[in-house]
Amino acid sequence: REPPPGTEAYIPQRFPDNRIVSSKYTFWNFIPKNLFEQFRRIANFYFLIIFLVQLIIDTPTSPVTSGLPLLFVITVTAIKQGYEDWLRHKADNAMNQCPVHFIQHGKLVRKQSRKLRVGDIVMVKEDETFPCDLIFLSSSRGDGTCFVTTASLDGESSHKTHYAVQDTKAFHSEQEIDALHATIECEQPQPDLYNLLFLSKYLYFGMFIFCRPLGSENLLLRGATLKNTEKIFGVAIYTGMETKMALNYQSKSQKRSAVEKSMNVFLIVYLCILISKALINTVLKYVWQSEPFRDEPWYNQKTEPERKRNQFLQAFTDFLAFMVLFNYIIPVSMYVTVEMQKFLGSYFLTWDEEMFDEDTGEGPLVNTSDLNEELGQIEYVFTDKTGTLTENNMEFVECCIEGHVYIPHVICLGPFKGEELFFRALCLCHTVQVKDDDNVDGLKKSQLSRRSRIYISSSPDEVALVEGIQRLGYTYLCLKDNYMEILNRENNREKFELLEVLSFDSVRRRMSVIVKSSTGDIFLFCKGADSSIFPRVKEGKIDQIRSRVERNAVEGLRTLCVAYKKLTAEEYSNAQKMLQNAKLALQDREKKLAEVYEKIERDFILLGATAVEDRLQEKAADTIEALQKAGIKVWVLTGDKMETAAATCYACKLFRRNTQILELTTKKIEEQSLHDVLFDLSKTVLRHSGSLTRDSLSGLSTDMQDYGLIIDGAALSLIMKPRQDGSSGNYRELFLEICRNCSAVLCCRMAPLQKAQIVKLIKLSKEHPITLAIGDGANDVSMILEAHVGIGIIGKEGRQAARNSDYAIPKFKHLKKMLLVHGHFYYVRISELVQYFFYKNVCFIFPQFLYQFFCGFSQQPLYDTAYLTLYNISFTSLPILLYSLMEQHVSADTLKREPSLDVAKNALLRWRAFIYWTFLGVFDAVVFFFGAYFLFDNTIMFGNWTFGTLVFTVLVFTVTLKLALDTHYWTWINHFMIWGSLLFYIVFSLLWGGIIWPFLNYQRMYYVFMQMLSSGPAWLGIILLITVSLLPDVLKKVLCRQLWPTQLFLMSWSYIHRYCPQP
Repeated sequence: REPPPGTEAYIPQRFPDNRIVSSKYTFWNFIPKNLFEQFRRIANFYFLIIFLVQLIIDTPTSPVTSGLPLLFVITVTAIKQGYEDWLRHKADNAMNQCPVHFIQHGKLVRKQSRKLRVGDIVMVKEDETFPCDLIFLSSSRGDGTCFVTTASLDGESSHKTHYAVQDTKAFHSEQEIDALHATIECEQPQPDLYNLLFLSKYLYFGMFIFCRPLGSENLLLRGATLKNTEKIFGVAIYTGMETKMALNYQSKSQKRSAVEKSMNVFLIVYLCILISKALINTVLKYVWQSEPFRDEPWYNQKTEPERKRNQFLQAFTDFLAFMVLFNYIIPVSMYVTVEMQKFLGSYFLTWDEEMFDEDTGEGPLVNTSDLNEELGQIEYVFTDKTGTLTENNMEFVECCIEGHVYIPHVICLGPFKGEELFFRALCLCHTVQVKDDDNVDGLKKSQLSRRSRIYISSSPDEVALVEGIQRLGYTYLCLKDNYMEILNRENNREKFELLEVLSFDSVRRRMSVIVKSSTGDIFLFCKGADSSIFPRVKEGKIDQIRSRVERNAVEGLRTLCVAYKKLTAEEYSNAQKMLQNAKLALQDREKKLAEVYEKIERDFILLGATAVEDRLQEKAADTIEALQKAGIKVWVLTGDKMETAAATCYACKLFRRNTQILELTTKKIEEQSLHDVLFDLSKTVLRHSGSLTRDSLSGLSTDMQDYGLIIDGAALSLIMKPRQDGSSGNYRELFLEICRNCSAVLCCRMAPLQKAQIVKLIKLSKEHPITLAIGDGANDVSMILEAHVGIGIIGKEGRQAARNSDYAIPKFKHLKKMLLVHGHFYYVRISELVQYFFYKNVCFIFPQFLYQFFCGFSQQPLYDTAYLTLYNISFTSLPILLYSLMEQHVSADTLKREPSLDVAKNALLRWRAFIYWTFLGVFDAVVFFFGAYFLFDNTIMFGNWTFGTLVFTVLVFTVTLKLALDTHYWTWINHFMIWGSLLFYIVFSLLWGGIIWPFLNYQRMYYVFMQMLSSGPAWLGIILLITVSLLPDVLKKVLCRQLWPTQLFLMSWSYIHRYCPQP
């Protein structure tokens, strides 16, 4: 708030208050903003235009007929969105009014969270969440550390250790903290949770100014929770909507399902049909009126202004009038029905008890219901390995020291050189913290395990290693006052001063510590993946250790290599200077640190390697096998080494015993050129004619020869890299052709961005397959966002994947039911809903088109205004909505037992099915109209409205009974909705005709319905026309079952014969 000393010009920056606003609307802008967003949808905007046309010109139907359905759709959507936003307002208010303690004039003051400002010093107690982004100044713990969980940010429930600023960690009283004068320079707010750059300058009562670099270990993020620490002090650095949590609120890009795209294409087709109908009728009207006696009959002669009116304008007005008359062929209510079906249908997934995991107490989550039907159309599944296929529950198995293998609780032959150094390296090279209380988040030590110490770390690998070394005789005790203490085999304490930590990152794939022993020796200990350690080693028993690492990898164990080097005082001094300069940089700090790490971490002496087991998840193999039987290709994308990942793939049945493994790895490319390797693989896999289609993949048996491809990250980079002549497409196409002919693909040594590249490559290939990505860690988020459908596992690596996904499930095994049962039902139901809506609207409006040929193209409506308005809203809407929620054409158990019943890509919404439904609608409409016309021609008792009511009655009964014929799964709710909607139509017609409610006797439908029903031939005609209308669909079903039976029908028939004995 005050300019730094020595500043010539100072422009104070305006910082926001600490209010969080996640709501979309306010009380004042809800109506205009919501209306604007809703009318951006083409269908809504189209019906608005039709409504305005009805208001402006003289049209054959009342504006109510299109205005009321539009108002219904807009109102329902507005209520839904308004309620959701009200919940967001409620959550915002609860968060903004939360009490916070901060220091003012050396005293603790309590006020609401929204009143915090940048620069305020805040005190946070145990189990409280941080109210804004804070720089950690001091802690109640003597070593200046605190434990934090970031479950609400990235979902990681493990404890992270943060460190107070070195110069302020001794300040524990409010007065000392309040006396602090400092300036913090930081970058502008950005959503990245992990790359943080700060620089602080301290001024103590006029003393010398000095700088201190700050990083992510000094920053406490809003939303994180303080654990196992009594209290901390921190200064507000980012507040309100500038906090990392608020910046991560930004919504993901909107994903659209294949069904929605098909629906929009069909709407365009129907719009073209509508325009064609209006044009045909407009032209025929003027042809009809070309003779004077038809243009001006004696009972309706034109006025003088009408004769002088512009002919082109008159024709355009007539065209618009016909558009209004026929506009009901575009089903506006379909959108709201589809939205309700998706929203309500998503609850069936969350209510599924079989997908509830008792161990974690978690069930499936639906973050977006827009992609429900896409679950039943998946062609490619891209899955992570660690934590997704495996449990991410690490258990130390063995370590290899200079070729000697050590296994916990097994006596080894005598000590030798390097052994003690190796154990010390593992005891020191980590970020593990020791819990010294009796409780960890309320659980007593005895409830957690029998071990004497409780280790806390963000990485389960590190905890497994420290616990494993403890069983081999070396125990890590604590980190206190920057000194790490360990207990050796002789029960003697050893102290090492922690000088520097070179943190782990996914690019380097290693971490290092620089420590100083009590004798003054300085060591750099490093552990990491073998691919990042071996190239930096200059001596040690490399061959023996490499051999053991490869053997363990083949067995599916996770391996790490450990190396060290001894530093002289001069070497450490130079390293410290380079690190300090890099940390002080505000621009490209990460890049400069990486360059310094590269210079420091070299010329190692190899000590040994460790092996940790990560067990396969329950039923992971069964799930992958079922997906492959369903014709879905499964790819594993992992950062692990090839041998470890390949062993896991065999264990989970991704690769079979007879699978021929093809390698596209760096090792292969070093022996041959990339061009030669790709062409050799291409020749191998193309010996069989054609690529593996969905059907052929689902028919794979254990005897059939199939191929499995293994590719690593370096090879993928070469394939994706543009060639010198600028053509990168050739290698990509060749690679894709190879992949199409492989039943499974394993991509190892993949960086997070490369995972997304693979998904994008397949997604944009010429077949445009529907892709699904599933993972459990932050490194899987990129591919989850890239795929058509993203699924997060609620696992031990945190919830960042689950929060960024479209759906979240507790375990990988739940993917089987999610895709093969729920996805199948979602797709079949919504496909029937879309086709049925178009069908019933063709049945509805085509008789109106035919009627114009019998009324001189005078734009006379066939149906009454009430029928036009309520047809889609009331008479036919609820049965199809319930059908789309409840229908099961086959049982869930059958779908799980027979994965091959999965529906092929968008099969139910292809052009063939669409044309069939459209022509069925046209046929039924012709039967309605001409059946009524010829049966009751020259009948005196039937006038205009009675004829229209007769056609409408047959229409409502036919389309409702058509749905009843298509229903396989009957419940009392189906019966209530189908027969109830027909009863409602009859009751409404009696009411509207003045029979039940006599006060309606002034309108044109008075006693029309009753007059129609009083005629015996009308009853017979209605039954006859309904029967004739439904007959083709019944015949088609019978003939198709006899001549072209589906796999589902054959399976059901076989099941009946097998389990239902004949008498």
